[in-house]
Amino acid sequence: MIPLVMLISVLSLAFAVYLAREVLAADQGTPQMQEIAGAIKEGAEAFLRRQNATIFVIGLGVAAVIFVLYAFVRPPNPNDPTTLFNMAVATTLAFCFGALCSGVSGYVGMFVSIRANLRTASAVRSSLNRALQIAIRGGAVSGLFVVAMSLLGVGGLFVLLRAFGVAEEKIPLLIVGYGFGASLVALFAQLGGGIYTKAADVGADLVGKVEAGIPEDDPRNPAVIADLVGDNVGDCAGRGADLFESTAAENIGAMILGAGLATAARATNIHFAADMLGVMLFPLVARAFGLIASIVGVMAVRTDENEDPMSALNRGYYVAAGLALIGFGVATRWLLYVHERPLAWLHFFACGLIGIATSQAFVYITQYYTEYRYRPVREIAAAAQTGPATTIITGMSVALECTAVPTIVISLAILGSYLLGRATGIPGAALFGTAVATMGMLATAAYILAMDTFGPITDNAGGIVEMSHQPEDIRKKTDRLDAVGNTTKALTKGYAIGSAALAAFLLFSAYLDEVRNYGFKIETVDIAKPEIFVGGLLGAMLVFLFSALAIRAVSQAAQYVIMEVRRQFKEKPGILAGTERPDYGRCVDIVTRGALRQMVLPGILAVAMPIVTGVVFKAAFHAGAEAVAALLMVGTMAGILMATMLNNGGGAWDNAKKYIETGQ
Repeated sequence: MIPLVMLISVLSLAFAVYLAREVLAADQGTPQMQEIAGAIKEGAEAFLRRQNATIFVIGLGVAAVIFVLYAFVRPPNPNDPTTLFNMAVATTLAFCFGALCSGVSGYVGMFVSIRANLRTASAVRSSLNRALQIAIRGGAVSGLFVVAMSLLGVGGLFVLLRAFGVAEEKIPLLIVGYGFGASLVALFAQLGGGIYTKAADVGADLVGKVEAGIPEDDPRNPAVIADLVGDNVGDCAGRGADLFESTAAENIGAMILGAGLATAARATNIHFAADMLGVMLFPLVARAFGLIASIVGVMAVRTDENEDPMSALNRGYYVAAGLALIGFGVATRWLLYVHERPLAWLHFFACGLIGIATSQAFVYITQYYTEYRYRPVREIAAAAQTGPATTIITGMSVALECTAVPTIVISLAILGSYLLGRATGIPGAALFGTAVATMGMLATAAYILAMDTFGPITDNAGGIVEMSHQPEDIRKKTDRLDAVGNTTKALTKGYAIGSAALAAFLLFSAYLDEVRNYGFKIETVDIAKPEIFVGGLLGAMLVFLFSALAIRAVSQAAQYVIMEVRRQFKEKPGILAGTERPDYGRCVDIVTRGALRQMVLPGILAVAMPIVTGVVFKAAFHAGAEAVAALLMVGTMAGILMATMLNNGGGAWDNAKKYIETGQ
């Protein structure tokens, strides 16, 4: 099983390199196009270098704390997989390795995207289909790297620890650090990149479009390069690290539950055909088959000059989802077949089917709320006719409304997979059913991430076409691709939210299992106790406080950009006249420093809050573990709703603007 996972992962990386070479070999357009793309590339790489240096310092401090806590503070326990010192070394190294892999995954995706934008802009001059294929294949490099690196990391650590003689069922407990390392990098990459992209966007539009009255992506705007850089550092590097973290953490969580399931089944004389190892490695095998499905889906994308590009991307997704379903069936029959319960594997397969159906549902829901073919976006556009106030009110209404259907879908997926797992009659299978559903939802993760990176590539291509003064009909083609890119970006965030929501349930269960192993007899989290209720309340509050700090950070960084653009317009009147060149690099540098400075506080808050809550509630009420469980559970529930609201609401507003700009 491990050689199969490793082989598919390595072949996927090789195919990603092939796609990257194909994209980079495409025509690079006019010298003016190349100059603009060069400025975007330079700005994105400069930001990522400085952001990674900041994350490196924070990560080094966290790694030192992990080592000290494991080696010198944490008391030994009979359930420990090895000695305290060995656990400290293994967990710290896994943390560092996870952080490194997460950072590399994000960087590779951005490396290709900041080069694919120029090739897409050049290709759209002759063929919409060629431009679409370059953009989606450039995005696929990121998707394949993220999923394959996640599998290689978890699988490689599994092989390494097994070679050192650690019991198979204990290995996931030693590689949880890998998931946390990936999570820390993802948090800061999303936060720093997100603050950067929105601050540059707001700054460029407010001074350029609103005050100076020049078009979007006009080369006279000093902040326009910073705006285009932001799309890459937020939606490529940030989202790549984010989905890498999701896949890594969910693989490890499912492996922990798989070990528990196989152990409980063996105790009742029920045996899996592939034994404990097969159940534990099922997530990796299922994900590996999903990689093959995603590759075929990406290569199936093609369109004609008049078709909606979204239809072509959807067709590719259906191909990927169909093949992933077949691969999932093979994996469940092979690894989850039980001699004493011959139909159990079909129940698990149905759980995977629920996961794949959930991902399809999120695609449709996000498209409904963010595409201008449907009511919500048109409603916001219609409200814009009566002024900014009604536009904001209607947009907020859509944002709040769009939390309902995703919540119902997630609830049905959790309940359905839980009941199907329980129906097998195998102890522990109910929770494992939800894990299998999560694996099903993430089966097409590589294709979904390709669609996400497609967004900034086409957005940048539109900017390059506008700034290099290409004909109006070429700009209309990139506008079509850009509008689709807005939807795919929102769609991927919705997908990430949905998969995280499903996975959160299995991670809570893994957390409670671990807590019980260390002597805390927690069967349920009782929010009727005042101290536990307060723990949950703090979790919900954390989501709102984190969001407030992130939004304030955008506002403050945007103010730096606005003042700089105003200064340049005032001191160099020739910029607006088109006789002087703006200082793009100055804006890029200002927003870089602003974003990195502002990302530290909310990032530390998110990491520190559960630790502080646990320590304080343990000292005050002897209920640290249960209070932290409540904080994580209620915080995640609030986070799912807040994230869905901000994601779909933002996508709807953005596409309402684009709908109006088409002449409506």
